[in-house]
Amino acid sequence: MVALTTLSAGQTGLIHSLQGGHRLISRLASLGFTPGAPVVVTRNYGHGPIIVAVRGTQVALGRGEATHILVYPAEA
Repeated sequence: MVALTTLSAGQTGLIHSLQGGHRLISRLASLGFTPGAPVVVTRNYGHGPIIVAVRGTQVALGRGEATHILVYPAEA
């Protein structure tokens, strides 16, 4: 289990859990980040926002937000 920010562009993972305060978890859940949902990293340059596809929608997340999303990386 790793933070979403550690995945490279093109990698897929399954969301395990969300960590943080109630407001952050509610915001992420409303965007589709719920446990068990597959997520694909579209862009991750190592700085700036990370862009991911979740539930058929592309979402840009700040690095601080993305570190609170824990995923199981898909086996290559």
